Amino acid sequence: MSAGPPALLSLHDAGVWLGTVRALDAVSLTLHRGERLALLGSNGSGKTTLLRLLHGLLPHDGARRLHDLQPEGRVPRLAMLFQRPFLMSLNVRRNLQLALWLQGLPRGERAARTDAALQRFGMAGLAARAARELSGGQQQRLALARAWALGPDLLFLDEPTASLDPGAKREVESLVASLGDEGITWVMSTHNLGQAKRLATRVIYLEGGRLQADAPVQEFFGDRPPAAAAAFLRAENAWR
Repeated sequence: MSAGPPALLSLHDAGVWLGTVRALDAVSLTLHRGERLALLGSNGSGKTTLLRLLHGLLPHDGARRLHDLQPEGRVPRLAMLFQRPFLMSLNVRRNLQLALWLQGLPRGERAARTDAALQRFGMAGLAARAARELSGGQQQRLALARAWALGPDLLFLDEPTASLDPGAKREVESLVASLGDEGITWVMSTHNLGQAKRLATRVIYLEGGRLQADAPVQEFFGDRPPAAAAAFLRAENAWR
């Protein structure tokens, strides 16, 4: 019997306090190589907090474990794309180079990866443009290019198409889908149910900082969705 895809990262009874607020409580999950996981839930449900916890950015209780990759014998490389990515007051190329410099890559490898990222994300013609003067969609493409250049095994995306126009949203969705096709495992928070259906293989539903449902995408959006998410899905459907 096949053992299935290897685990990359797991949480066990993990929780986060933000001041006096219990933002996440007793969350247990395992991320496996090749998954495309969508996080759903209303505002304040804990989606962004969970992404930051998975990325290792927040103090927490419970357990968080990165699993060794085999046969590489190393822990997974992680990257995160924030909803409003921070871009330096530099041009597009220098924003990419700076991220790779902070990663400790030698000069020659930084140059090669920068050129590859510019080509891969259609930014070569914008390399000399000031990053903060780009359109919203172009800034998200640059942020994706920067994350991709780091060579992540696991990528966290916090509502990457929020506030984008329909054309830019389709463009970013296509890029996110292609990253999964390349073998990058990703976790994405979204309010867009159609986006989750189109892109994800697995869905987690959060409510009040607790994990209420975890199911394959076909099951979650099927005729008999998880009972804990049924009311959420009915409410969302009413606004379509």
